[in-house]
Amino acid sequence: MNVPRTYLIAAIAALLPASAEIALSDSPANSIKVATGLHPASDPSNVAGWVLRDDISDEFEGDKIDSSKWFVEGENGDYYIWKGRAPSQFAPHNVIVEDGKLKIRSQWEPDFEFAKDEGHEGNTYRTHEGKDFPVTTGGVVSRKRFLNGYMEVKSKPGNSAMTAAFWAIGYESELDIYEQMGNPNDGDDIKADSTKMSVHDWQPPAQRPTRKFGYKKKLPYRVADDFHVFGCEWGEDYLKCFIDGELVYETTQEAEGQNWVLTNPLEIWLDSEIFVWLGLPSKEELPTDFEVEYMRVWQKPQANLLDRAFFGFEGPILFQQNPRPLDLVPESSKGNDYQKFWRIDEAAAKHFSIVRHEKFASGTRSLKFTTSGELSSDAVSVEGPGGSVELGAGDYELSVNIWVDPNSTLQSVRLSLADPLVSLPTIDLTACAKGEWVTVKQSFTLDQPTADPCRLTIAIDRDDVPAGNNLLYIDDIVITHSEL
Repeated sequence: MNVPRTYLIAAIAALLPASAEIALSDSPANSIKVATGLHPASDPSNVAGWVLRDDISDEFEGDKIDSSKWFVEGENGDYYIWKGRAPSQFAPHNVIVEDGKLKIRSQWEPDFEFAKDEGHEGNTYRTHEGKDFPVTTGGVVSRKRFLNGYMEVKSKPGNSAMTAAFWAIGYESELDIYEQMGNPNDGDDIKADSTKMSVHDWQPPAQRPTRKFGYKKKLPYRVADDFHVFGCEWGEDYLKCFIDGELVYETTQEAEGQNWVLTNPLEIWLDSEIFVWLGLPSKEELPTDFEVEYMRVWQKPQANLLDRAFFGFEGPILFQQNPRPLDLVPESSKGNDYQKFWRIDEAAAKHFSIVRHEKFASGTRSLKFTTSGELSSDAVSVEGPGGSVELGAGDYELSVNIWVDPNSTLQSVRLSLADPLVSLPTIDLTACAKGEWVTVKQSFTLDQPTADPCRLTIAIDRDDVPAGNNLLYIDDIVITHSEL
């Protein structure tokens, strides 16, 4: 039986010793290394079947940061997205690995060469309200993004008015698992004995305030006094936050409504900043270190052989073997070698569009098809980028969620794999119940592996569109091995 390794990995891992490692591939773009023996603090017996992502997780052993896992802000003069929150600036020498910990240092450093005439929100680097303020700090960003899972750190902020942040960003979204400060000296947003979680919406025009929901919690201790474990379980339609293994906050997509934006893969950030609204650190309290003993990410095995976010029409597909552009901000919908989008040409755009908060089976978006009268050409189609599908020879099941308007007379939708052309089973819309989401499943066989690069195309032919008003939504295209 040709069963995907992602489906079997949890069972295999349970049989191996704690030191064992196994490798698997979960998509054309990612090679995933999995280690066993470490479980979330929220689920120490691993009842949920979590699998550790070793390629993203880090125990911070050795004497330097693992550059295969982390991008260091400012290293070799390169900055990703920004140079830090002014007046402080990221400096690569402030990212230190020693004593089994990552230490992100903040220090008073007048000899550092700050960026000139750059900044944001009324501040320039090194300058605040016209006064010299030469504070450097540091930040690291995970090389890889991931969709849904459980992320956890054991950490301690520095005892100063510098933030310690464990957060994540992706396409049009941001999840701040925590923002903490060891010794704030102004304001009520963050206290020395509190933690703050936030979810931000970076959909264009991405204007502040972007915070949509979250929580603040008073703690029975000062965060800078000792290490504590902070975790976040991020599901398709829920969030749960944990401190030292205990649930402290939870919410759902249903509860948050249109504020729910966490539908695309995220990358992890660990950094320190100045929040001017909480007061500036004094020269005397620096240097100080934000310390992280470990950062771990777990996920659950998936049988789906396609990229779940992309084929659910939520956002781009990521080709993470290619470099991530340094200017790739969350609100960017520009295609490049790292992120690619569905192609809808001029003729197809008269009928096809990706829409948000209209009809969707999961997430927040779906592919919409409309006509008013005849189709504008013999056929219209949308297609994914080359390399977005990779299947071996074998038997498969195709699953698609369909919503057909009660007044529509559309007859069918045609799916195919390109390079070379492989026609998949046609979806008969006349057999679908109307006015509700229906999951259509079809079996197909590939006699040989898909060529590289391969893409999926969704097409509707003129002969299948009787004149009149028609409305169709498509969501959640899934391919699994038929044995499952």
